[in-house]
Amino acid sequence: MATITLRVLDGADRGRSYDELGTPVTIGREEGNSIQLNDERVSRFHLKIQEDRDKIVLTDLESTNGTKVNGEDIQLRILRHGDLISVGRSVLLYGSREQIGRRLAELRGDGDDNVHTLEAPEGDVASPAEKPELDSDWAENLEIRETLHSLEPPDLPQHLGPAQAAQMSELLEYLHNRIRALLESVKFKGPTERITLNFEQWQNLLDVQARLAGYLRSISEPHEGDG
Repeated sequence: MATITLRVLDGADRGRSYDELGTPVTIGREEGNSIQLNDERVSRFHLKIQEDRDKIVLTDLESTNGTKVNGEDIQLRILRHGDLISVGRSVLLYGSREQIGRRLAELRGDGDDNVHTLEAPEGDVASPAEKPELDSDWAENLEIRETLHSLEPPDLPQHLGPAQAAQMSELLEYLHNRIRALLESVKFKGPTERITLNFEQWQNLLDVQARLAGYLRSISEPHEGDG
């Protein structure tokens, strides 16, 4: 069973730390959640975090006000250390300082010998009341946030059955062909010239985005017969 660490950076519960919680973890306003938040904009049972195939997956439980990860509205998301989860007026940070520091080192190519620990300066031991400010300052550090929240190419799902793999291949090929056709339709005279899409090309691009949005919602919604 995987364990996770979540720290509340903002909201009524700011400063609380939930260390090494065993998955699955639920977050909501009601008693009975793994993390109960004092936030009227949080649903009774707002979201669930669970382990699946060595990944930590966040699922929005059809909450009233939705869930954001790194500022993006989501229904389903694989979490990575350093992600910011926004629910209602509350913001939670996923991962311990050590876990986030290790990910920073990997993203920057520092290697294991130069792991960022994100601790307070030596000799400056923060009291419990000061820890929220330390975390908040760190979360607002633009360089760190840009590094952690840069869009990394996601891994393809593993251990797909033949039919699932064929469906995934067909979907990616469809999107690839649509985007390739749009790129080939663009005309420009030189590398410094601004490229302008005509109305039909723009509508085709919007249609691709709309189809992607539909796929994302369809994947994240529970299917009949699921547990």
